[in-house]
Amino acid sequence: MSAPNKSYDPVEVEALKPDAIERMRTDALAAIAAAGDLEALTHVKTAHTGGGSPLALANREIGALPPQAKAEAGKRVGQARGAVNQALAARQAELEAERDARVLVEEAVDVTLPYDRRPAGARHPLTTLSERIEDIFTAMGYEVAEGPEVEAEWFNFDALNFPPDHPARETQDTFFVEGRGGSGESGVVLRTHTSPVQIRALLERELPVYVIAPGRVYRSDELDATHTPVFAQVELLAVDEGLTMADLKGTLDHMVVSLFGEGMTTRLRPNHFPFTEPSAEMDMLCYVCRGDSVGNPDRPCRTCSSEGWIELGGCGVVNPRVLTACGVDPEKYSGFAFGFGIERMLMFRHNVEDMRDIVEGDVRFTLPFGMEI
Repeated sequence: MSAPNKSYDPVEVEALKPDAIERMRTDALAAIAAAGDLEALTHVKTAHTGGGSPLALANREIGALPPQAKAEAGKRVGQARGAVNQALAARQAELEAERDARVLVEEAVDVTLPYDRRPAGARHPLTTLSERIEDIFTAMGYEVAEGPEVEAEWFNFDALNFPPDHPARETQDTFFVEGRGGSGESGVVLRTHTSPVQIRALLERELPVYVIAPGRVYRSDELDATHTPVFAQVELLAVDEGLTMADLKGTLDHMVVSLFGEGMTTRLRPNHFPFTEPSAEMDMLCYVCRGDSVGNPDRPCRTCSSEGWIELGGCGVVNPRVLTACGVDPEKYSGFAFGFGIERMLMFRHNVEDMRDIVEGDVRFTLPFGMEI
């Protein structure tokens, strides 16, 4: 760039010649008109109005002119730059309008279509199975009974004939609720079974009593493939005149037939529980091999280990001491009870191999059961 020179002839500055300025303006207007979208227009704007554009470079040359020549050259360059900026603004408005119109068409949303952005969930199979079990017994005339999950020791142990030194009372099996000052001798526990609901039913209802008690229970177990510290259990209690083990066996058979189909049956093996006498472990016929794998090496059954039976839970005739604790005359009334874990039943019915799948809340586990909400 040359220094001011009063004898300098502006005509000799090539970039400031009228035809050169007109050519710069024409090229810029043509490029602006040819820009097909806003991105292309941005590149055109940089090329024709930026610091390195021809008009910007010509504008710098004005400073080297003598005073009498600056006004005319400045007017000529200013008009050209103004025309370019005006064309840019007009083309930008035009392209923005085209973009907005295109977006309205291409990204239109039909608000009348069903809303499906959030996938449908599913009922948890434990809930479904629990309600199915309830339906089986309410159809037989039983009532569904409920009780608190934080329970007094008397309801959870004493009324059920658990002696004070019974192993089930130890902290390795039971969650005790701390009392004031951190005392563990509050007499309050997280219920270890739903049997306290049976006791409350006998205290609150007129005889005869036929109740089923599903609900959550708590044990000091580690979470693994076959155990969980919180699980669902269902227990049944029937107290009436003349009830026997035969009534218990018939009730169990009806339950497994309703859950697993015709041909299913149960068997009772002698055992001991504080709240029933006599007591038994109840097994059901293997729902896979139906007993055909027993002694048949050609047809092994992984479900029952070729034993033909699957352990289901405990049962028996209600101990007279339990009836007496609830104010029921054991000379006049008798009853039976049984209980089992719903998770275990779910694993039987649907071949669930890991109990952790039941409790981890993964929707991929619940969806295949098909009960949408």
